[in-house]
Amino acid sequence: MNPKDVALCASFAVVMPLGQTLFKFAAIYDKRLSGPFFLRLFLNFPLIAAGVWYALSALLWFYILTRVPLSTAYAFSLVGACLVPLIGWLVFKEAADWRMAGGYVLMLAGFFLILARPAL
Repeated sequence: MNPKDVALCASFAVVMPLGQTLFKFAAIYDKRLSGPFFLRLFLNFPLIAAGVWYALSALLWFYILTRVPLSTAYAFSLVGACLVPLIGWLVFKEAADWRMAGGYVLMLAGFFLILARPAL
């Protein structure tokens, strides 16, 4: 992979956890709203922001896939998946323990194994 492709894939690995963070903010914000479910959807500005964020991230993902094989690009999502619980712990004070950390270390090890394979 050339440096631009690595940067694109790495940016996607960060974009996705930020979208998940917006969805969590939307879930928290929903508790402040009252009324029917569909009305709350339209009044939940973090949820709208999350939807826009995901639409833009889908365009980024499409662009990445025009340049990088899916099997390689998707490996970067492992890094993003590892960032989600870290954000949950730091921002939302969610519980984390050694088993969770160990599982994510294994995922990151898999990421590095995938990137170390010879190009197909």
